[in-house]
Amino acid sequence: MRSQVIVTWGEPATYRIDLEEVQPMPHDQARHWLDEQFTDMGCEPIRPTGKVLMADKILCVAQAAGEARFKEATHRDWAVAFARAASAALAKPIVTVDVPGQSIGY
Repeated sequence: MRSQVIVTWGEPATYRIDLEEVQPMPHDQARHWLDEQFTDMGCEPIRPTGKVLMADKILCVAQAAGEARFKEATHRDWAVAFARAASAALAKPIVTVDVPGQSIGY
């Protein structure tokens, strides 16, 4: 089955990270990795209640990381870790993160 994470800032800034040949990340490790990135990048909850859903966390981390982390080869390991964590945390093989649209599809 196909497995990939797509992160987009709109065309032509769309980055596909293929996870076919990558070891899946365990769910609890994925949640921990995303929590750590959320905190390290100084992300803030986007809901007025302060509750942070996993989808919100993935969006915030992608936005805080910026397009360069997905575009530049020097950050490839981080982008693959992000993709593995997003896919595992949402338990979906195909995930699309639309940063300007503030939405996640699967």
